Amino acid sequence: MILAAGRGERMMPLTKDIPKPLIEVKNIALIEHSINALKKACITEIVINISYLGGQIKSHLGDGTKFGVKLSYSDESANALETAGGIIKALPMLGNKPFVVINCDVLCDYDISQLKLPIGSLAHLVLINNPMHNPTGDFSLANDQIVEVDNQSYTFSGVGIYHPDFFKNHIHFQGKLPLYSLLKEALTANQLTGELYQGYWQDVGTPERLEQANTR
Repeated sequence: MILAAGRGERMMPLTKDIPKPLIEVKNIALIEHSINALKKACITEIVINISYLGGQIKSHLGDGTKFGVKLSYSDESANALETAGGIIKALPMLGNKPFVVINCDVLCDYDISQLKLPIGSLAHLVLINNPMHNPTGDFSLANDQIVEVDNQSYTFSGVGIYHPDFFKNHIHFQGKLPLYSLLKEALTANQLTGELYQGYWQDVGTPERLEQANTR
């Protein structure tokens, strides 16, 4: 699943008339970078959630044939449901096995084909060293177990793999729901694992970071 329903308010005015997933880095739309990363990992059945100017995304990508993948869309209309809410809405399209979720506004050369869900874990996250815009980090690691922030913290990269049961306590929830609250639940139950990735990663959430991505 590619998360592409955000309004991109931090990217204004660039996103006034175009959704953030269609903003280009190196002459390729952000969401195409995501599709290419998944295809490289031999993941060719992809669900994309859309909301703000979502019709433009569907028109640009179509059914995925031109990219060699099969695309389906989870339309949140004009009311984006945030990360967990969007995934929950799309669950009927994602099946009953673990699935990968990536943010479309992140560029990363992590090999998604290596992403596995360890036994006993309901979610496994790829963490990175803290970027300048998130100096305090999100989580810490104890071996492969994600724990509360301690002396050494890391930032969630926006790349992860989830079991459908990760969402089971909220399966009937309808509305906006951030992912972080569910991650904290899994952390408390020792069902949240992770790994540290130290390769290329770039958030493209602001015009300044877009410029960084284009000059890298």
